[in-house]
Amino acid sequence: MIAIRHALACAAICFVPVAAWAQALTPEQTEKVDTIVADALKTSKVPSASIAIVREGKIVYAKAYGDQGPDMKATSADAKYQIASISKQITAAGILLLEDEGKLSLDDKVSKWVPDVTDADKITIRQLLSHTSGLQDYWPQDYDFAAMEKAVTPQGIVDRWARKPLDYAPGTAWQYSNTGYVVAGMIIEKASGEPLLKYLERKIFKPLKMQVVDNDKAVGKGFPQGNHRFALGPVRKAKPAADGWLWAMGELAMSASDLAKWDIARIERKVLTPEDWETQETIVNLADGSSTRYGLGVSIGERGGAKVVTHGGEAVGFLSTNYVIPSKGYAVVSLVNADFGGAHDAIADGITDLLMPEPKKVVAPTLDQIRDDLARKVFAQLQTGRLDRTLLTEDANYYFTETATDDYHASLSPLGEPESFSMIGRPRLRGGFVNRNYLIAFKGQKLIAITYSEPGAEGKFEQFILQPRD
Repeated sequence: MIAIRHALACAAICFVPVAAWAQALTPEQTEKVDTIVADALKTSKVPSASIAIVREGKIVYAKAYGDQGPDMKATSADAKYQIASISKQITAAGILLLEDEGKLSLDDKVSKWVPDVTDADKITIRQLLSHTSGLQDYWPQDYDFAAMEKAVTPQGIVDRWARKPLDYAPGTAWQYSNTGYVVAGMIIEKASGEPLLKYLERKIFKPLKMQVVDNDKAVGKGFPQGNHRFALGPVRKAKPAADGWLWAMGELAMSASDLAKWDIARIERKVLTPEDWETQETIVNLADGSSTRYGLGVSIGERGGAKVVTHGGEAVGFLSTNYVIPSKGYAVVSLVNADFGGAHDAIADGITDLLMPEPKKVVAPTLDQIRDDLARKVFAQLQTGRLDRTLLTEDANYYFTETATDDYHASLSPLGEPESFSMIGRPRLRGGFVNRNYLIAFKGQKLIAITYSEPGAEGKFEQFILQPRD
């Protein structure tokens, strides 16, 4: 891995030198941005990052840092990182464009297009895009499970997950569902008569001069290497999922600057009509009137009284953040080649705090005593290396190979007893499992545990992943 000092030294190589860009940031701001990125990489041990900053609707800074992997000749701001679920907003845009063409309606029932989905006559396309359809998420885990070693088709995903009973009646709850976006991608192909990426290329990427590739093809020579880490163990090369698993819900790879071009289109209300942009950015409410804080492929928030449009992405070995304040002409893109550590968010948050200052809000965590105690028990077992596999599902047992278990034991054992072990936020349902995240603090070290478990007090863990917390 290239050391941080090497990453900073290669600035002349990694920076995209456009004179007009550099004028928008002061020398002091430029130095602070570089420090924010370098610190995030150093503390998380994430190998590389690529960023782009938009101010007043223009790209003012774009730079790559660190080690992008052995398949790259040199660290490059043009390198295409896998942006995963950030792709959802572009898939949703494809649906909006087809509605403009009169080929479909957001309020069409799914049965009109993909009739073999459970209760397809009760689910609308709008509900697919807003995660309110009730379709069970096929990939709630933060790791690739056994089935992902083999290629899959969209129909294969539909056959296995979209034919299950719905997790709830459409429109009555919000649950993140990659499955819904696979169905949406199939609808785009049927309505347009073109392959998904060909349609998006013609309608979006070419007009915006975005250089985009299929996520499945963004591996090997000329592309950043994705990376894993088991707890506090060494950084390891990540094995990509087989073809097809990110289709329509996370299908794209691009540079930070190319994603920034999409953000500028949002700011300027181009490619899509202003009405379409507004539709995408309008929060979808549930049947009882409660807010989902989600539009069509984007999360909706607020900063300083202005609307924030944001989304993250996670592929095998990659994490990404895209943060836009349209009314302020501001956006920041943060891409990293690791699926651990939180550097992508630390970078985006740090840059935004620097350029768009706003006091941070502290959210007090809630507790679920029974599951908390069980989480502490599993954590203690990982420290000792004696894992009770009856507490784990089949998929979790697949994840905890001998190598993974040894890395957890070797890196966690020296930390001793935690000073505190508290839940972050509140439990949430995803993919038929309950997600609970925990902050685990030691003297001089903080960890975050990302867990998924079967429902109920006795539910087995589907996932128990530990990462360093900045």
